[in-house]
Amino acid sequence: MLPNLTRKTTQIAIGAAMASLLVLSACDQQGTRLERARELADATLDQISGRAVVEPDADKTLMTASVMDRAIAGTLVNDMTVQMAGEKSMFAIGSIIAKPKDIQPASVDEEALMMMDEEDVFEDIDSEEAFIEEAPAAAPPAAPAPAPSASAELAQPARLMPKVKLDPEAPEESRQQIAEATQNLERAAAAEPAPAPRTRSLSPRSLQAAPAPTALAAKKLARRSMITGDAIRKQQDANSVMLDTLSKYGMDGQVALSREGQMVIQIGADGADPTRFTPEQVAMVQQSFLAVDTGAGCPETTDLVTVQSNAALATECIVQDLRASGQFEYVEKDFIFENQFVRRPKPTDPGTTPGGSAPSTGGEPASPPVTITSEITPNDPLWSLQWNFQSNGAGEGKSAGGAGFQDFWTRQANEGSSEVVVAVVDTGLQMAHPDIKNSPNVAPGWDMVSDPRMGNDGDGRDNDPNDPGDMCDPTAPLAANTFHGTHVAGTIGAAASNNGTGVAGGAWNVKIVPVRALGKCGGRLSDINDAIRWAGGLIPGEDAEGNEVWNENPADIINLSIGLFEFCPASLQDAIDSVTDRGVIVVAAAGNARVSTQYYAPGGCQNVISVAAGDARGQIAPYSNFGPNVTVIAPGGDLTRDDNGDGRPDGVLSTKASTNCYDPVTGEGVDNCYYAYEQGTSMAAPHVAAALALLKARQPSATPDELKATLIAALDPREPLQCAGSCALYPGTTPIPGSPDMCARPCGGLLNLANVPTLSTTSGGAN
Repeated sequence: MLPNLTRKTTQIAIGAAMASLLVLSACDQQGTRLERARELADATLDQISGRAVVEPDADKTLMTASVMDRAIAGTLVNDMTVQMAGEKSMFAIGSIIAKPKDIQPASVDEEALMMMDEEDVFEDIDSEEAFIEEAPAAAPPAAPAPAPSASAELAQPARLMPKVKLDPEAPEESRQQIAEATQNLERAAAAEPAPAPRTRSLSPRSLQAAPAPTALAAKKLARRSMITGDAIRKQQDANSVMLDTLSKYGMDGQVALSREGQMVIQIGADGADPTRFTPEQVAMVQQSFLAVDTGAGCPETTDLVTVQSNAALATECIVQDLRASGQFEYVEKDFIFENQFVRRPKPTDPGTTPGGSAPSTGGEPASPPVTITSEITPNDPLWSLQWNFQSNGAGEGKSAGGAGFQDFWTRQANEGSSEVVVAVVDTGLQMAHPDIKNSPNVAPGWDMVSDPRMGNDGDGRDNDPNDPGDMCDPTAPLAANTFHGTHVAGTIGAAASNNGTGVAGGAWNVKIVPVRALGKCGGRLSDINDAIRWAGGLIPGEDAEGNEVWNENPADIINLSIGLFEFCPASLQDAIDSVTDRGVIVVAAAGNARVSTQYYAPGGCQNVISVAAGDARGQIAPYSNFGPNVTVIAPGGDLTRDDNGDGRPDGVLSTKASTNCYDPVTGEGVDNCYYAYEQGTSMAAPHVAAALALLKARQPSATPDELKATLIAALDPREPLQCAGSCALYPGTTPIPGSPDMCARPCGGLLNLANVPTLSTTSGGAN
């Protein structure tokens, strides 16, 4: 049931606000329309309380597991107060993303690489370890990056992108630095393999006939972004324009160059090199290095003294001037993204039902009858609580909102493949989690959080994707570490499935590459852009010695369970386009603001599979974004409902360290646990990423377009009322004929892997 507004006046106010939005939608006033959308997303908030439920008839697997292998967090709530993302978005003070106009992309064509001598191919790979088919176990969180071998240094010297210091008080020295950076780029370009024109996106079929090591080497090289003379010249010219602009305001800056031309300029004391921050600055609780995007821009009457004394205003003014120069394809602020959990207060009494106590079990619980079934069923003790993976339908072991993973495992005789790589760009991964630390599914990842104030791990970028926590302000209401990336990755398959512990993942055998891009207070757009490219194998990271570190497991699929209440930033779209052009599929959460995805990123970006959240009925969740560009509705959960009648919230159960837990068999409180129910489009997107991983495991030679077509063809269409909401809660949506109080919210088709046809063993076609 959708939350009810308690005051009629609130309904009228929201309706009036949405009516204004409809008028504005006919005009080209995007900023104003976005502001109205934010205001609407703040509506309909209620109070919540929690309760826990005992599982007296739990299956034998659950009851015989140890408490730590089955304890969970998350309780059924009576009403849900959703802290919407309706507040104004934030940006990093003094950080600007820009790209010069008309840079022509270049990359190595995979067919040209197949014509290279085998020695030439191997020479351009960092290490022979790249050819090991099984990924090595993830390195311990604190382990330093491995030093490159002597042969690797000879074959591929470090070619990292230079940084340029721009000082208006020393213009000649700055121009000399620009010249030196240009020369360094030219030397790096000369050391790269000669680029060949790209004729199409990377096709797995072009690599099928080659030996496995050669095919993998070719795939990696074909993914990489090459440094071109055009990009070098355009960035050189752009640096001169940036120096002139900084001179106007008497501010210095530092510009980081890139392979594809996307430049990050950091200005002033707050925007300077993040490694220069003192321990006191790193430990600051307040978000003094972030600013609210008011939308005011740089007022024409602003004087120089005011700009110099206000770093946030200086950021706005420099963005405005760089745009006006006509030199750039885009210039934008470094926006701050958030995870897409639907946030909620901690339960008041997680161990017992309010007003009562956990019932006595009378000793060892009695074992229920065992149902014999031919279905593939994991032995993870919490599997019976994972309605989201169950067969779609009614009856025992099924759910109307189930995504049919169990059907797929059984009918296709396929639980996934370690040859399929899914990168999770998120808050990182809890490497010490008991269901993850020994998982064969976790491959080495990367920490792309550049700002130590946001990193929460004492440094900037490195090879440690462990999640140390992301709590922004401990004094804020509801403040807690989310361990969001661990929950997301667990749903995809980072959790070791069928191991008798905890939960199962959607793809039992899959290679998960954790890429940390969100830390304290969120994640910078510039870090997310680089994380997407690193995950896709386009750009390298940098180790402590200044050597390039490439992703040895370039992603087939990238999951983005993140969100920003803005139209899709141009630099983010650029990063997404860069990886999808190389054959990567990008899956994005639609967002939790109850508005059309056009106002949200990355769910509203092009070339992504945008995923709305559904409940256990297979209907759109009340918090979910929606819109015509939403492709799929997948299990996202609803903690206010219990449609399967098991006495538990219909959230998505997955991995993450939690507190205030309880034993689902005895009902007794447990201080700490490793599994939790959560809800959000963040939970929906990884179901689609896992589904695509299974489809690729089923048919490794399929192209990205073919995989997406198979996914879409298997969706269950939704009736209008299944994608509906109260017209009072979602003003501006279209009333459904015959249901005047309900309005349609386009949400795509329901993910149901049971509809995927089996493959013929003779021809490779579908039955």
